[in-house]
Amino acid sequence: MNQENTPAALASPANGEKKQPLTMDERRQKGLLYRCDDPEILAVQKHNLLLMDQFNALGTHDGAKKVALLKEMMAEFGENSWIEGRFYANWAGKFCHIGKNVYINFNFGMVDDGDIFIDDDVMIGPNVTLISGTHPNDPDARHALWQYTAPIHIERNAWIGAGATILPGVTIGENAIIGAHSLVNKDIPANAIAVGNPCKVLRFLSEEDKQYYGNHQPMVFD
Repeated sequence: MNQENTPAALASPANGEKKQPLTMDERRQKGLLYRCDDPEILAVQKHNLLLMDQFNALGTHDGAKKVALLKEMMAEFGENSWIEGRFYANWAGKFCHIGKNVYINFNFGMVDDGDIFIDDDVMIGPNVTLISGTHPNDPDARHALWQYTAPIHIERNAWIGAGATILPGVTIGENAIIGAHSLVNKDIPANAIAVGNPCKVLRFLSEEDKQYYGNHQPMVFD
């Protein structure tokens, strides 16, 4: 076999150059273990946290300023979206992608070291926490400040009930409803109503849900 065509040769960089190791932030983006005390990461994180401090100091009458800061802080912040009051997040939403017409109630929290996608028309109740960053189980690795990320995706028109916690790597399907105080550690399919700790599908939306609400009251709009 021609030495130049061996797997080892093909995998090696040209001109004998050594492949540069990934930076800690590149490892973070790929879902690999990375050190959260990396100076480059900390500098960017601090900049965004200062923007969050500015946001949290504003009042309800400062709506335009709040939206401007959200657009600066977050990866995306769509038209007609809103976050009530203050919110708290590891990265102040830097990796959070929020679509259009999203409503997020009071005391919103994120461990947002990894990507979080919130699609159009999602409703999020008060005291909800979204977690896209976590740690390995190994105590020595945790002690050495190694961690990793797994993205969260909340699809269009889902409704997350008050006090729910969404764990890393979870997708909530379109139109799904997550009951209050649920702990969601696995994907929830579209059009499901899911509750509990751990969160499990109770049932799926039906034609009856289009006809009645609450305690079987008829759906009347006029």
